[in-house]
Amino acid sequence: MRSLGSLVGLLVVALIAVLAYKFYFSRQSTGTATPKQTIDVVGVKNDLIAIAQAERVYQAEHNSYGSLGDLTSSGALSMTKSGRAGYTYEAESSSDSFRVIAHCPTATMPGCTSYAIDQTMEIQSAP
Repeated sequence: MRSLGSLVGLLVVALIAVLAYKFYFSRQSTGTATPKQTIDVVGVKNDLIAIAQAERVYQAEHNSYGSLGDLTSSGALSMTKSGRAGYTYEAESSSDSFRVIAHCPTATMPGCTSYAIDQTMEIQSAP
């Protein structure tokens, strides 16, 4: 009788563990992107960091920040593409600040997020 009680207790604990596991991962996946979209977003964020670092190099050499064309023509940025996975990049610059925006392709990826980086080197969601 005692082993039957232990078996029932073990089954109850296993059931609770399975339900907790399922609940935890079902909440995690709600509203998240596919693995490909996640990889694309990581690539876009890495591109933004590379562009921002190129802006710093350009600023050190020219005493002002530059456009994407200025960055590539000066050699500060060796990026051959103007975007990634549908995202397009735009740089707004002045003598003392810059902001690079990765515009998301809302037509092909509804609900996607645009990202931006500035001289603080922090990536943020952009409106």
